[in-house]
Amino acid sequence: MTNSAVTPRPVQRLIDEFSRLPGIGPKTASRLTFFLLRAQSEHANGLSESLLALKRETRFCSVCYNITAAETDPCVVCADDDRDKGILCVVEEPLDVLAIERARLFGGCYHVLHGVISPVDGIGPDDLKINELLQRVRTGRVTEVILATNANLVGEATAMYLYQQLANNGPLITRLARGLPVGGDLEYADEITVARALEGRAQM
Repeated sequence: MTNSAVTPRPVQRLIDEFSRLPGIGPKTASRLTFFLLRAQSEHANGLSESLLALKRETRFCSVCYNITAAETDPCVVCADDDRDKGILCVVEEPLDVLAIERARLFGGCYHVLHGVISPVDGIGPDDLKINELLQRVRTGRVTEVILATNANLVGEATAMYLYQQLANNGPLITRLARGLPVGGDLEYADEITVARALEGRAQM
């Protein structure tokens, strides 16, 4: 950890910004900052340009709300004619899409909620892409909705809420099998675990 009284303001500012990232504590933030300080200018310039491009050149898909390139809407999954548009896999975050895609088993489409219902954190259904999901199911030819929220308290509560909202809309509603560890996040699961969870999904 640095002493802000003796640390130049630009250095301390970058340490503070790194510290705001998930999983980055003050010590790691300091190491990253001083690495960039010692590195060649190209490294710092490349990082700066990548961060600006991240916001400037990406957007959310207008169909599934996964991250896509700014000029690619709908995203490559939604635009793929070989994908089964009748099967929707509902996940919490874009990272969960990557986890399922690594298993190379799922051939349907996705819907990204961008979070979970968490009253403690002030997050309700209207703060997520739930209304958009319900609209897709009502107006599309969806035959199955896979609820792939994480197997923890808020993930289970969100899945139950979605089940209640979708139960009268017609499609089969399934939940990932318990090949995924309770309390674990989908993004950290290996390919075999995700594949088994998909294969063993059960109707709610």
